[in-house]
Amino acid sequence: MATFHFDLVSPEKMAFSGEVDQVDVPGAEGDFGVLAGHAPVVAAIRPGILTVISGGSKQKIIVLGGIAEVSEKGLTVLADVATSIDELDRAKFAETISDMEAKLSEKEGSELDKAIERLDHFKNIQQELNTTAMH
Repeated sequence: MATFHFDLVSPEKMAFSGEVDQVDVPGAEGDFGVLAGHAPVVAAIRPGILTVISGGSKQKIIVLGGIAEVSEKGLTVLADVATSIDELDRAKFAETISDMEAKLSEKEGSELDKAIERLDHFKNIQQELNTTAMH
């Protein structure tokens, strides 16, 4: 299988850089997979789990929004936050969800809609973490 270069960058660190076989990205308009030779595209990403496939192994990384750009150089994801599932503090993540739920009553209108959408993304991440084998 042909490989391509992938960089995952967050404000804190370079979370990943290397040659990969495939990357599955949680796009704002729907999830999409990137393989070598993918057409150029720029897409917003939503909070979700990004999967990096390389040499038969999978690495799952939680991203909390950002931008993905596919070019002739490969794929670059500029993520607001990028955390490997291995590094995730699940108790703190659950606490964040509880805090988000508690603050919903303080919001209204479009601000409430955005908060509910973000909360839904976080709950989906939590559900995937709790229901799938991490392979």
